[in-house]
Order: sequence, then C-alpha cells, then structure tokens
Amino acid sequence: MEILNPLAEKYCADFSSTQDALLQEIEAHTTQNHGHAHMLSGKWQGKFLEMISIMINPTKVLEIGSFTGFSALCLSKGLTKDGHLHTIEIREEDAKTAQQFFKNSSVNNQITLHIGNAINIIQQLEEAWDLIFIDADKVSYIEYYELTLPRLKSGGWILVDNVFFHGQVFSDTITGKNAKAIEAFNNHVASDIRVEQVMIPIRDGLMLIRKL
Repeated sequence: MEILNPLAEKYCADFSSTQDALLQEIEAHTTQNHGHAHMLSGKWQGKFLEMISIMINPTKVLEIGSFTGFSALCLSKGLTKDGHLHTIEIREEDAKTAQQFFKNSSVNNQITLHIGNAINIIQQLEEAWDLIFIDADKVSYIEYYELTLPRLKSGGWILVDNVFFHGQVFSDTITGKNAKAIEAFNNHVASDIRVEQVMIPIRDGLMLIRKL
C-alpha cells in the first residue's frame, strides 16, 4: 500500500539537504547488501532526525533499534560536546555493520552500541534521557515506552517510527500482530496525560512525543 503519493515523497526528498558522505555510504551499502534495506530511515527521514537532534541539542540520547547505524549517526549530529548516544540492536550481524560505520565517524567515542534484548538493556541504563528514538520490534513498543518515559527528562522528546505500519492502521479492520501492536501503541500514547504528541506523515509515519 502506498501511504504517500510517490511523487510527493520524491519531491520532498529531492528538496531536502543531502546527507554527508558516511551516511550516503551506509545507505548504499545497506541497499546493496541487506535483505531488509527498506528498514533504513533513508535520506528524507534521516535529515529530519538530524534536524530534530540539532534543535534539541541533547546530552543523552537512546536509540532502540540500531539496524546498520544510519539513524544513530543522524541523531548524533546534535549531541553536545560531552553528549553520548546509546543504541541497542538485537541482531549481531546488523550490530557488527553499524559498529564498523561508527568507527569511521567523528563521533565514535560518543556512541555506545549494546547488543541484545532491548528490554533487559534499557533497565540497566541509568541515564536521564533528552531524546529517545524507538524503531524496533513493534509488539514491544508500549513496553519500551513505559520503560523509558520515567527516565526521560521533563520536556524531553521521544520519536517513534512506523506508526502507520505500512498503512495497515488505516484499515477499518486491523489484522496482523504488528499492525495491532502499533494501533494499540498509538492509542496508548493518545490517552497518556503525561505527554503531548503529533503524528508526522514521513515515510511510514513518525510520532513526536514531548514529556510534560
């Protein structure tokens, strides 16, 4: 299902600033070598993540779902000089790829990659987060949200990817565990008086959440 008019999506991408050379390399490598390359944020969404990070200027960032490292490097763009980004990836092969790209970046010493189950790792991290990006297994979104929100600073931000889940949440009857999980998550956030949120139609849908 096409969520956005492909012409509109291409137009937005064409008129968005280009990514740096390393991000272009990651996108090309992932597209050529990964069977699930569509999971990469890509130029348009990546530039949005980068600009949000620059606007917030975070000291502590948490990413749940590293994939091949593209989005982590986008989110690292706004880190303070003493800032740090923690990213979590359950798939060892993807984590290995991401780590290689991190090593080639200027912020390698500001990124810590954790490999394993995110639910377990999140509970071991005793940070006060400025910015959180959730882009991992959809059935755990509510659990990730509830685990991280208490450690998000007041006025802090959460970005959540795939909140349209390929347009399946638009259906009158939602089937499939992932689509049902995303619909449940969207409703969960919408009814949460601790936050305010806006849904943004970039690619597969992003939700921007601010803790009150």
